[in-house]
Amino acid sequence: MTPDRSTLEAYHCWLPRTDRVAGQADVTAFKQQARLHQALWRNERGYPIGSEPMKPKADRSSKPVGSRIDLDFAVANGVNLLSDAARAATVERLATPQAHQTLNPQRLWADLLSSMPMCFNLFGPLAADPALARAVAPGWFPEVIRSPVVHLEWSPARCDPEFLDNRTAFDAAIEFDRGDGSLGVIGIETKYHEHAIAEKAPSDQRMVRYAEVTEASGVFHVDAIEQIIGTDLQQIWLDHLLVLSMVQHESRRWSWGRYVLVHPAGNLSFARLADRYRSLLVDNRSFDVITLEELLGADGPMPTDLRVRLVERYLW
Repeated sequence: MTPDRSTLEAYHCWLPRTDRVAGQADVTAFKQQARLHQALWRNERGYPIGSEPMKPKADRSSKPVGSRIDLDFAVANGVNLLSDAARAATVERLATPQAHQTLNPQRLWADLLSSMPMCFNLFGPLAADPALARAVAPGWFPEVIRSPVVHLEWSPARCDPEFLDNRTAFDAAIEFDRGDGSLGVIGIETKYHEHAIAEKAPSDQRMVRYAEVTEASGVFHVDAIEQIIGTDLQQIWLDHLLVLSMVQHESRRWSWGRYVLVHPAGNLSFARLADRYRSLLVDNRSFDVITLEELLGADGPMPTDLRVRLVERYLW
């Protein structure tokens, strides 16, 4: 059900340019409801409202946005992160930048609707606590055999021609011991409020490497690239290729890999995108989709106190 405009306006959530998706009323409804849900969550806790831009300047006008927290308050109090472990993982990650990264600290601290803090809330506690990673990761991903290490906003090496020679990174990644001296890797992309959009086609120079990885993998139909380039499938494909490039790497450090897309069940934009992408694969063992509801199920491995906070924050 689409929230009515008066309610959205009352909570500073009427952003039709961002939330309305032409020809997809169900996606529009989900995006508006997700924004309103975050505003209500913030309002119920008395956190001061944020704005656009997130850091207003004295000589620039700004407008309140209900799905954001005042940036100074958010940085000082860390309330966009739902646990001490998630906050610790965020502080550690920001203190150890990777070369060529594109991590936006303002989104992490103050944007309630962003999938980036959602990812840090989900996987940050596992990154901060190896014992929790050992308890939770195999319950979510049975292939994780032993000694999982969780990374946040991570790539094996951005802009390195031995991988994809671009800035593609996983929102989270889990490396684990395969028991034979090699590692397995699960690269994870998280989506929450976003909808799938077409992307600019890569340069001919970059396409050479992308085509090499695609063809060497043996998991795509022969005409898949033609159906992906310049479309809304392109980001998912490049993320998937990053996993495949790791498995193909000459070091043989990684002997197994899978790319996993995580999104709320109500985000039909990415549910439909995943179905279309899967249809281009002749072997889908290196690609999977899991919903946020499945990760946060009452019978799942996440500790109850943290699971309840995540459900209250992201589901309705």
